Amino acid sequence: MGSSAVAAAAAAAPSVLSSLHRLSSSLHSFRLRSLSRVSCSLSSRSSSSSSSSSLQFNISFAPPNPKPKPKPTESDPPISLADLSGPNGQLFIPWIVRGDDGNLKLQMHPPAPLLHAMAHAETKNNKKKTKKKKESVEKREPKFSKASRRFYNENFRDSEQRLSKVLAASGVASRRSSEELIFEGRVTVNGSVCNIPQTRVDPLRDIIYVNGNRLPKKLPPKVYLALNKPKGYICSSGEKKSVMCLVDDYLRSWDKRYPGQPKPRLFTVGRLDVATTGLIIVTNDGDFAQKLSHPSSNLSKEYIATVKGVVNKKHLIAISEGTVIEGVHCVPDSVELLPPQPDMSRPRLRIVVHEGRNHEVRELVKNAGLEIHSLKRVRIGGFRLPTDLG
Repeated sequence: MGSSAVAAAAAAAPSVLSSLHRLSSSLHSFRLRSLSRVSCSLSSRSSSSSSSSSLQFNISFAPPNPKPKPKPTESDPPISLADLSGPNGQLFIPWIVRGDDGNLKLQMHPPAPLLHAMAHAETKNNKKKTKKKKESVEKREPKFSKASRRFYNENFRDSEQRLSKVLAASGVASRRSSEELIFEGRVTVNGSVCNIPQTRVDPLRDIIYVNGNRLPKKLPPKVYLALNKPKGYICSSGEKKSVMCLVDDYLRSWDKRYPGQPKPRLFTVGRLDVATTGLIIVTNDGDFAQKLSHPSSNLSKEYIATVKGVVNKKHLIAISEGTVIEGVHCVPDSVELLPPQPDMSRPRLRIVVHEGRNHEVRELVKNAGLEIHSLKRVRIGGFRLPTDLG
């Protein structure tokens, strides 16, 4: 009987140990630190006999280790409430700072790095604010009426311009011809020969002579004319049948129309070939002409082309696909077949382009297999040729 009881106890030992392990883990999880000793008993009963034996185990737990308390050093004495109060009973807020040794300590004043950072930040912000204030003062523009600004521009504003531009605006010659006159030494400024077209001059203050003739102080006003160019006229000046011949009567009556004003030198903006009719602009404003004729402005130009023969859908498709002109593929903005009119038997096409290359519309129609009978420009940008203009 004794041997069987021992065998049963030995067989039950692993289960006992696992039970003890679970018990110890549960005790540790619930932090039952108050239990210093636990007594556990195990009884086993044999199936063949009614006798029983019991095993007892005494388990003891070590008490928890107390946390060490920081010892006050001589350099950092403990601060009391009386130390935090000033002479007038004012309570100071202490600063919790980590020292060089890694421990936290209390002190009555802020740490030195924080004071340095705050002082640096304040000075930096002040500099930025002053710069912003100066910039805002410089960017401010006085708000005056149009009459005041016009009076300032006419009397006080710096009106110096390039010498070649002043000569062209005065009607002496074109910009390129004026530069040639300056290079040839035929222009004097304040008694000295000037050979640099980029010289800055003021017609109101400087004395300018061209070929021995005094340049007027007042520049002619800006003039903008719209002409309905007839067939057979060319756009270059100096020719016998030039477009500028159409404005001769206007220039002859200039002194009666505008007494005391210098006569302007007019030129055409862009060109139309001899056989093309319609709208063309005449002006003496070089900047306006440059903006109007330069491809970067993307101004659309509308033409009415009267063609010979019958226009089919394939012709319209061929025109809309474009053609190559001077190595560049040109495509029109729009192509439209206009409805027939009783007084005109030939079909008419409305073609809108924006590049304005030489003979662009004629090349587009020719590439589609059609022949132009007449071509007329009716619009440039937002300005349309008046119907009552002869």
